[in-house]
Amino acid sequence: MNFEPYPFEKLNNLLLAITPNERLKPLVLTVGEPQFETPEFIQECLKKNSHLLNKYPKTAGEQALHEAQINFVKRRFGVTLKTDELVTTLGTREALFNLPQFLLFNKSNPVMAYPNPFYQIYEGAAVASRAKSVYLNLEQENGFKPEIDENILKECSLVMLNSPSNPTASVMNLEELKEWVELALKYNFILINDECYSEIYCADAPHSLLEASIAAGNKSFKNILALNSISKRSCAPSLRSGFVAGESKILTEYAKYRTYAGCTAGVPMQLAAAEAWNSERHVEKTRQKYIKNFESAKEILGISESSATFYIWLQVENDEEFTKKLYEKKNVKVLPGSYLGRKGAGKGFVRIALVLEEHDTKEALKRIADFMKGR
Repeated sequence: MNFEPYPFEKLNNLLLAITPNERLKPLVLTVGEPQFETPEFIQECLKKNSHLLNKYPKTAGEQALHEAQINFVKRRFGVTLKTDELVTTLGTREALFNLPQFLLFNKSNPVMAYPNPFYQIYEGAAVASRAKSVYLNLEQENGFKPEIDENILKECSLVMLNSPSNPTASVMNLEELKEWVELALKYNFILINDECYSEIYCADAPHSLLEASIAAGNKSFKNILALNSISKRSCAPSLRSGFVAGESKILTEYAKYRTYAGCTAGVPMQLAAAEAWNSERHVEKTRQKYIKNFESAKEILGISESSATFYIWLQVENDEEFTKKLYEKKNVKVLPGSYLGRKGAGKGFVRIALVLEEHDTKEALKRIADFMKGR
């Protein structure tokens, strides 16, 4: 297998020979990792159940966690799932990597389409699945949303969407998602939406592909799968708690496959995750922090607020040069957009993750603004 280096490895190499401005505190806006403290009630639940570390966790997930995730989908999206329509996963990254391999195993010439630029695990999954990659280019002209080309889609075995989008922060509305559901049924490909940023939004709550499936009359979720994670919503990426929801026929076999893969979190972590999935109050508090960060970005950089995610997709003249000079002069790290795309996608943009506390976020944004003004 021939995997591309990860974007952060490329960034480290880009900045290796550069000495940053040591008079300024280092500020890192590259990784999509919440820097806010994990809520106390989640930490307390983890501590309270630490004695269960002597137990093997169920690969299918503890019942409390499975029920909490089903309840989350009902509460948040108004979708009532049956027990076999949701599989608990070790976050979403491992599922985004191994689920395509499971789905495409018996395909002689698999074709996998995904957004470009993208979260690199999609490309890794295509490589590991021996699949031909087809890019759904995200460009300013199309609102950074994947364009539909039915001549391409009819050849696809699997299509990966990512709404809300990393890195562009674009969001597809219900009608747009519904159109993709209809295409999945028309051309009989599996349609996946990576929804791990669904709970980080400024105004209107993003829709799930599950909602769109029901709106399209596909109440059994044929060919439809949606993934979500606790990492962003609860500032708890180390809990490694996610799920795949959708067609029961697919998920029953995928659950069986997972018993061999053995990807599961420890019992104390699963129980703490269940507490988090069952709560919305702490999510709203975290969301307000991100909203304040976006308000600061609007004020300081003069840009529009993102609809969702905690990313700014900032247009610059040369993304690599911008990244190097910003680090050298202002000791702020951002990620070149070209590292997140192929065939020129992402070039001329940098991704800025507004994951720091408000004070540090404002300081970083002021440095970026000063740098762009040549100060």
